[in-house]
Amino acid sequence: MFPKSVRQWPPSLVLPSHLRLRYAQETLPECTCISRAQLHLQSPSHPRPSRQTHAPPRPRFFSTTPLLLKKGQRDEPKRTVEKATARSEAADNDPYDFSALDAGIARALERLADELAKLKPGGRFNPDALEALRVSLVKGSRETVKLADVAQVVPRGGRTVVVLVGEADHVKPVMSAILASPYSLNPVPAPQAPLELHVPVPPATQESRLQTVAAAAKAGEAAGHAVRQARGAQQKLLRAMELAKKVRPDDLKKAKDRMEKVVERGNEEVKKTVEGARRALERG
Repeated sequence: MFPKSVRQWPPSLVLPSHLRLRYAQETLPECTCISRAQLHLQSPSHPRPSRQTHAPPRPRFFSTTPLLLKKGQRDEPKRTVEKATARSEAADNDPYDFSALDAGIARALERLADELAKLKPGGRFNPDALEALRVSLVKGSRETVKLADVAQVVPRGGRTVVVLVGEADHVKPVMSAILASPYSLNPVPAPQAPLELHVPVPPATQESRLQTVAAAAKAGEAAGHAVRQARGAQQKLLRAMELAKKVRPDDLKKAKDRMEKVVERGNEEVKKTVEGARRALERG
């Protein structure tokens, strides 16, 4: 009924369990310990379950979500840069922009006012002039500091000014700076205080009055030179626009005329300030 050789049994043939047991008993008489359960497990219709392997747990990473901003807030830095760039380009292409020239003239007038404030009417000595002296702390060195950085100037009643030096090593450099100043001063160390210098102030004379007026005129010349430098810088900007052909020739001509008027007003302000200071110094 069945093939005697197991090899002749077609692999695709599936038999009930009682027929498989009978077939095994007829074809495999030596297998005396085989059972129905073993045949049932070894049947092609019931394959042996395979062992399942579990993959190791995958690591979890923490992440951050970018802050969500409104559209206007996200674009705010970019808009700021674009506006600054646009303003810079507009200033470079605007021949009527005299902001740099006005700033240069304003700095010149401010410096002039500071220099004139140091001058006393009638040729009297101004103690603030001592604080502006340059002091060389190291002998042979070109580096200098202001006297106000290493000492304190205290006016006393009468014609005496006291200079309080901060350190003992700075006493001699401060004395040398005062002696070399154009104010004809002779500092004297205090006998009981080695860090204290007494500076007698000479009385005002006709010569000192003339020197004060000359100092005011010199400050005015320095301010006029600063105004001319500001004009030269503005002239270079207009020349660069002309070479790059960024503006029309008519606009350049009008801009130069306005520039000259701004410079003229600056020079008039310098002369007016110096003249007022001169009259005040002569009256004193």
